[in-house]
Amino acid sequence: MNAEKRRELLEGILADSAVPVSASALAATLNVSRQIIVGDVALLRAGGALISATPRGYVVKSSDNTNSCTIACLHSREDLLDELYTIVDSGCSVLDVIVSHPVYGEITANLSISSRFDADVFWQSLADNKAAPLSQLTDNIHLHTITYPSKTALKHCISSLFDKGYICTASKSD
Repeated sequence: MNAEKRRELLEGILADSAVPVSASALAATLNVSRQIIVGDVALLRAGGALISATPRGYVVKSSDNTNSCTIACLHSREDLLDELYTIVDSGCSVLDVIVSHPVYGEITANLSISSRFDADVFWQSLADNKAAPLSQLTDNIHLHTITYPSKTALKHCISSLFDKGYICTASKSD
């Protein structure tokens, strides 16, 4: 199969998947190396494909008019998992984490966390890799872009985060 056909199949697999797909799984499916998949994804993204890399694999970003909000949070590393649980238990999803670094500027990492399972996988990945959350670069101050299914869910989410002392501010971006 030629490279163009492979990238077309790759994009189709991602578009049809409701969950992130790892580069290794894509490589096995398309019978190529993981490095080829990483390169193909880079070329597809350069061509305008809405593909996002998450800790669990690649996903196609939604281009619909999903309600979203940016929240500013401050909490310790020990409260990170509870923060994520609080958001998803409200029916919302965490799209990313953003920090404002004094040297590098804004750093954004895609998270795509929509359930406690997703939060647990992310938390375990931090532990397995002995990695620090990005928020530790900025004294634990960070932003999240969250999506919400209704204004009621958003209100509950922000209220719960505020009650736990995790939220600084929120701004609507839909």
